[in-house]
Amino acid sequence: MEWTAEAEEALKRVPFFVRRRVRARVEEEAAAEGKRRVTLTEVRAAQARYLSGQAAEIKGWQLETCFGSGGCPQRALPTERLVGRLERVLQAAQLYDFLRREVKGGLKFHHEFRVALADCPNACSQPQIRDVGIIGVCVPETTAEVCSRCGACRDACPEQAIRLATEEGRPPTIALDRCLNCGLCIRRCPTGTLAEAWSGYRVLLGGRLGRHPRLAFELPGIFEEDRVVEILQECLEFYKRRSRGGERFARLFGEEEVAAWTRRFCGEREGGGSERQEG
Repeated sequence: MEWTAEAEEALKRVPFFVRRRVRARVEEEAAAEGKRRVTLTEVRAAQARYLSGQAAEIKGWQLETCFGSGGCPQRALPTERLVGRLERVLQAAQLYDFLRREVKGGLKFHHEFRVALADCPNACSQPQIRDVGIIGVCVPETTAEVCSRCGACRDACPEQAIRLATEEGRPPTIALDRCLNCGLCIRRCPTGTLAEAWSGYRVLLGGRLGRHPRLAFELPGIFEEDRVVEILQECLEFYKRRSRGGERFARLFGEEEVAAWTRRFCGEREGGGSERQEG
């Protein structure tokens, strides 16, 4: 649906964590009235109705995702199955009932436990500022296929992490201190010299905005899907044990917890060194 410039500008002033919901609501209500164009009037009316009834919209948790299979050519791996598993874990935690018991007064959106899943290191869903952030990655490796030295992998890499070999047929070198494991080089390689070594997820914990913003702590390593689900379950149990009065997970999770959880969950498939050259 078409939006006027004024309507788009008004939407930008809506808190980012409900912006997607407000956009969907505005378009839904405009379409119900037979309109094909959203103006400032529709935005203000829908926003007022939405915020006045926000208590009915709160479910105790939020799970934000990127565009997914329908709209992003950058995705490092498909995440639809993990999204479903995360939703089931969040639903089973009964966070709405927990918050109703703990929070005095009405519930607001900032009380909800927030999880973000990004399909690639571009991280459009902003996992760095959520209670739990998950980023899909695809780790590249070189194969026995002869490199044509076309430069497609090097040109595709935003981090300039790939250096072509000077000798004919030799594979490129991947600088691990720059590589974000986005997988773009793999998809651009026409000869199959670059391929997926493995794929998985980075996990970030304890990010927040507000009066005292902080980027999330990252657990070292790349985790398989089952381990990601296990970490989320542990986060929710930790949160429900420690949170009183609706205190946010990010307020409870500090450097001591990072060290303890690193010992517990990490140690598998952690990167080492600054460069990798295979083949």
